[in-house]
Amino acid sequence: MKKISVIVPCYNEQDNIKIFNETLKETLKKIDYEVIYVNDGSRDKTLNNLKEIAKNDKHVKYISFSRNFNKDAALAAGLDYSEALYTTIIDADMQQHPKYILKMYEFLENNPDYDQVAMVNKHRKENFLTIFFKKCFYKIIDFLSDIKFVDGASDFRMLRNNVVTEIKRLKEKNRFSKGIFSWIGFNTYYMEYEVLDRVSGVSKFNFDSNLRYAFNGIISFSTKPLRIATYTGILSSIIAFILLIEVLIEKIFFNTPIAGYPTIMCAILFLGGIQLITIGILGEYLAKAYIETKNRPIYIIKEKYGFKD
Repeated sequence: MKKISVIVPCYNEQDNIKIFNETLKETLKKIDYEVIYVNDGSRDKTLNNLKEIAKNDKHVKYISFSRNFNKDAALAAGLDYSEALYTTIIDADMQQHPKYILKMYEFLENNPDYDQVAMVNKHRKENFLTIFFKKCFYKIIDFLSDIKFVDGASDFRMLRNNVVTEIKRLKEKNRFSKGIFSWIGFNTYYMEYEVLDRVSGVSKFNFDSNLRYAFNGIISFSTKPLRIATYTGILSSIIAFILLIEVLIEKIFFNTPIAGYPTIMCAILFLGGIQLITIGILGEYLAKAYIETKNRPIYIIKEKYGFKD
């Protein structure tokens, strides 16, 4: 059994993959390791570069999807094929330097009470608006969910094989890896690291994709939005009842004329907005349940290299 399996999800990383592999090879030269690259339907020459690397590096294995299934599916595939004592997840863009793999490995070797190490980015090199929304996301999901989310905790982490075994048992299609890593429990040590600049290319996560990813995480790991819709409905009903009493008192005792069109329109728009929001929240949960009932695979492999049948 290998000491470390390194899982590397790749999507359009043709200019980074060779530099990353050389850095990884030099960093882990004294450790018995394997690296599992997961090509998530890249449209550039990522797969060709992986094939070239695999011919000259005995540590390299790769999986190539039939199309882009997203990073969480790539992580699931890598974990499914990992059989080492320790499994680490790292990106190929060199923002997460392989030197931290050694630090995580040494920590777990010397601290048997801990089951995983999660790297935390405390000093984000991002614009103010992105940092603000990410902090808001962690506060919201931490409040709504029954599990603990640490601000800045990334997918860059190392897991013992017992943790990987439990993750493999989770076959949900709507995957939110950060939530899964927290949900399974186990003792986790949070270690700070410095995020470097990308060697080449741009991040695949823009504001829109980050927003959708955050919303998916909230829906996947909390049912409280459903209760919020219920509480909002109750609150709006109470407010409407109080306003009705006020209007009746003013009309009966003070003969105050009742405002017509503006009052009615405001009430209709307010209640209609609440109803649409509630229906939208219900629709999101229903859509996820619908996808799960289809029981489609999390990913489809087109080709793979380096694995036993």
